[in-house]
Amino acid sequence: MSSSAANPPGGTAPLPAHVEKILKDFVAACQRVFAERLSSIVLFGSAAEGRLRATSDVNVIVVLNEFAQKDVADMAQTVRLARAVIRLDILYLLPNEIPAAVECFAQKFGDIIRRHRMLHGPDLFLGLTPTRGAESYRLRQVIFNLQLRMRQGYGEHAGQEEQVAMLLADVAGPLRTCAATLARLENQGDYAPKEALERLVNSFGRPELVNALRDMSEVRERRAPPSGDLTTSFFLVMDVIERIRSRAWRVE
Repeated sequence: MSSSAANPPGGTAPLPAHVEKILKDFVAACQRVFAERLSSIVLFGSAAEGRLRATSDVNVIVVLNEFAQKDVADMAQTVRLARAVIRLDILYLLPNEIPAAVECFAQKFGDIIRRHRMLHGPDLFLGLTPTRGAESYRLRQVIFNLQLRMRQGYGEHAGQEEQVAMLLADVAGPLRTCAATLARLENQGDYAPKEALERLVNSFGRPELVNALRDMSEVRERRAPPSGDLTTSFFLVMDVIERIRSRAWRVE
């Protein structure tokens, strides 16, 4: 399995042995089943960055020259096993769809371009970058959607501490990516998503927001509520989201 990287922020670290084993078996199965219809396999996200947690998904893009029914059906058992063991999450793309994906999902694919590791085949993301306009638009769309989802979720789960914890855990990843996008658009630097959010929240000068960020990270790591008043942390994270949304509308 190739280990070439796209120089992700923060460098790379070895994956857990069982994750490497399942990924190696998955790549081998893709090579066997898809044969010449397989172009590339790309590892992205926290696994590519060397920051995989026990609760993290292992995210890959499988680039196929043809999405053939029989091939995908033959891979299904391997995919289900990998999903069960290492939370493998697969995105299938055709080569000619990549430029459109980069523009339509600029925030997600901008992050993929900066943080990925090739497991097989040529790096089809090399030299690509979303336009500033596309990234700005997508930032506004994602952060506003997070705000609406948080309101909806709390409206349904107010008083249910474990469910509120899961809402915080689920928002952590996209919120961090939004912070990294905002930092780039504001010309502050190119940071890994977690670092970008920490830097942003520290810049607000409000210790209670830093504490809320810590609670969000804790529930993301443990998938369980921390001690203390989680509802207060939930609404402080909502405050952070509103601050990012306000700034997202000011970037050109």
